Amino acid sequence: MLPPMSHIETLAVHAGMDGLTEAGVHVPGIDLSTTNPLRGVESGGESYENLATGGTPEPGDSAVYQRLWQPGVARFESALAALERAEGTVAFATGMAALTATLIATVTAGKPHIVALRPLYGGTDHVLASGLLRTTVTWTDLAGVTAAIRSDTGLVILETPANPTLELTDIRAVVDAAGDVPVLVDNTFATPVLQRPIESGATLVLHSATKFLGGHGDAMGGTVSGSEEWMVRLRQVRALTGGLLTPFNAYLLHRGLRTLPVRVHAQQATAAEVATRLAGHPALVRVLYPGLPGQDPQGLIGRQCSGAGSLLALDLGGYAAALRFTEALGLITHAVSLGGVDSLVQHPASLTHRPVAPDARPPGGIVRISIGLEHVDDLMDDILTALLVARVPVGASNTYGAAI
Repeated sequence: MLPPMSHIETLAVHAGMDGLTEAGVHVPGIDLSTTNPLRGVESGGESYENLATGGTPEPGDSAVYQRLWQPGVARFESALAALERAEGTVAFATGMAALTATLIATVTAGKPHIVALRPLYGGTDHVLASGLLRTTVTWTDLAGVTAAIRSDTGLVILETPANPTLELTDIRAVVDAAGDVPVLVDNTFATPVLQRPIESGATLVLHSATKFLGGHGDAMGGTVSGSEEWMVRLRQVRALTGGLLTPFNAYLLHRGLRTLPVRVHAQQATAAEVATRLAGHPALVRVLYPGLPGQDPQGLIGRQCSGAGSLLALDLGGYAAALRFTEALGLITHAVSLGGVDSLVQHPASLTHRPVAPDARPPGGIVRISIGLEHVDDLMDDILTALLVARVPVGASNTYGAAI
């Protein structure tokens, strides 16, 4: 039995590691079993029913089948729940699978209406706008949340820091405005190292675990954390729809948690330095980073979150300049995703946010950079060289609705 742990650095290393000493090992093994022996016909049937309806195995029960429950996945879930200060976590194959399960649980409860605060990750925006999962959506901002609530509203969804503009939203204020309606916060950018939405009153916390939690760009996953009541509902959806995280990815993501605080703090320090050095650069209209002066008007850093994170966005004033900048980078890789040990850049309007309605799509001049663990001087050399290439005259419009 581990002693009580209050510091997230210690929790990150030790959470989910219970029972290893008794088993005579130092790290969790990877159980690849797709099926498990049953103790008997009646007990096997009871175990199946328990797991298929969102329960977890009792001591001595069979785990029956990997789609229903998996021990390595459960270890990762317990570790992340500890970091998020949640009663439980349910892990899925991807972040979108996690969101989909949450929306299915909401719709089947007779609450298909969603209130969503833009900007959101483009995939989240797309699935809500499409109505594919039989949801309807009202887009609003913080001021409009209360008025947007209906009798069939099942969730209020927000992301803070927002993707890709890095705007911060007051979670507690949204919770107050939502009343009895559950609030889901996408915490992918901040991670539990910098922000724990449940402590601000949120009901559910969503992660694309592919990003910071794994941290190395080699394992996909998604999670939802919250009350045990919600976790039962989500485990049932996962069991019935087959969205389980694989054992090997659960192992990699759990391993990623153990270095999460170290990576997040180091990447954040570099991002703050990059943002500060670039502020006022003549090739940029603006640098979007919550840690810069004037970009946290509500004073949420230090109150809701402990830092500004390691993502920033550069506004180059138009699509052509953004294109030239992105393609001129050498050290920073042009690729989707974020939160890994290497720095990545992408153009949201033409890529992840391409499906977003034109009036809500990020401007064509904005590029988003996820800062990795490289030395700040090497990153700056790459960025400054690319900015020299990017400085072109402003002209006509383009496909993404921004000036060239």
